[in-house]
Amino acid sequence: MSSTSPAHPSTIPLTLLYDLLQPITVPASSPEARFTNWGLTFTCAPLAIFEPETEYQCELILELARREGKVVRAVGVGHSPSDLACTTGYMLRTTKLDRLLEVHADKRYVIAQSGISLDALHAELASHNLAMINVGSISDQTLGGIVTTATHGTGINYGVISTHVLALTLLLADGSRAYCSRQERPDLFIASICGLGSTGLILTITLEVEPAFRLRELQETIEFEQCVQNLDSLVNASEHVRFWWFPAAGTMRVSSADRTLEPTRPVGSWLWHSFFGFHVIQFLLFVARYFLSLNPWIGRFAAWLVSTKVTAVDDSFRIFNLECRYPQHTTEWAIPYENTQACLRDLQTWLMRELADPKGLRPHFPIEVRFSDRDDIWLSPSVGQRTCWIGIVQYKPYGFEVPYKKLFERFETILFRHGGRPHWAKAHHLGPETIRKLYPRFDDFTRVLQDVDPRGTFRNEYVERHIFGKTGPKYDGRVFKRYAPSR
Repeated sequence: MSSTSPAHPSTIPLTLLYDLLQPITVPASSPEARFTNWGLTFTCAPLAIFEPETEYQCELILELARREGKVVRAVGVGHSPSDLACTTGYMLRTTKLDRLLEVHADKRYVIAQSGISLDALHAELASHNLAMINVGSISDQTLGGIVTTATHGTGINYGVISTHVLALTLLLADGSRAYCSRQERPDLFIASICGLGSTGLILTITLEVEPAFRLRELQETIEFEQCVQNLDSLVNASEHVRFWWFPAAGTMRVSSADRTLEPTRPVGSWLWHSFFGFHVIQFLLFVARYFLSLNPWIGRFAAWLVSTKVTAVDDSFRIFNLECRYPQHTTEWAIPYENTQACLRDLQTWLMRELADPKGLRPHFPIEVRFSDRDDIWLSPSVGQRTCWIGIVQYKPYGFEVPYKKLFERFETILFRHGGRPHWAKAHHLGPETIRKLYPRFDDFTRVLQDVDPRGTFRNEYVERHIFGKTGPKYDGRVFKRYAPSR
């Protein structure tokens, strides 16, 4: 080793290790020393929060954790609405590990650090005339975050975004590095591309991309029953199809998008999409916290705001993305595609019953319905099946709490009955005994975890609870709730 090479972390005295980590440690007195997710639903106070800028600093953090027997939890921007990112151990923020390292336009792949945000990645790719193949509804998250949770976009012939990952470089619990792909250490690779951050710290991601493209999106509103009756033809008519369901209005907003060579033609106006669509709706939702009977009327008003037929042409990620609006409680489940019609009708029967009851639950809007192709990723909700994703929200206007718990419980009961699997980034109540029945390769996943991390260095409370069945106050699913539970 040359005199200029940094010392191996295992040879550094503990006091010097503390000194080396001091510049990247968030001061305990800083408000940033606490973590709260984007939805303002979960919060935690880690033992320490580190913001490394180099891979060597990541090695130092892991060495400290090994010596002190602490958990290390990697987190990006905290967009997951569950407690997936929360920990009482060490938190490692990846947002400064945010570079695009290599571009291979001719071979259609890039290599990026895991902490790069999708927004930044879109800009970098565009400068090389490239784009991601598919994108979800938002681009605030880090690339590592969407990979570890099998985050999805929509398109019945397109897999979850993890299916576009070609290789990973991981920092394992013992301090070693591992390169894995479908050809090298394939079990570790498949476990990691929907691994909940529990197999190791993802340093770099090799991602398949394609030449930059525009999408032509048609949005139109149709009746709920018309949509359900013609589901197959609608879903297969375009490359990327999604629905926004307004139960109180009995309508579906259908978005159909296809690749195009047409010139850019964006749509939107400040009056409709900002003033009414954002500010007026948020104020009405705030008032409806106190007058619940207003909620169905607001839902019908929102459906009317977006009822006109609209065609837009824009860069792919701008069409894929939408405005998330406000902090929110949300849950999303994936069901086998062949169960979609029956499930939607069961949901409609339930929601109509709630809306007809003066004391019934008052869901917000819209309910988002998306689709993905089958894959072979062990913990992907789309493993072995074409999938319909159905997600509901309860907005928190101006950050204020709203009732949601009973609504979500009844929603999840219906989705589970139709073979539903929960989105890993969102809160759910399933333990390993149930998850094992939903995922045929679940035991293979836990075997990999035991092999690469026998001491559980990367297992936070979420992983211990849902994957290993740990119980008790520390592992309670609501231990990190920011506010008292709502009904």
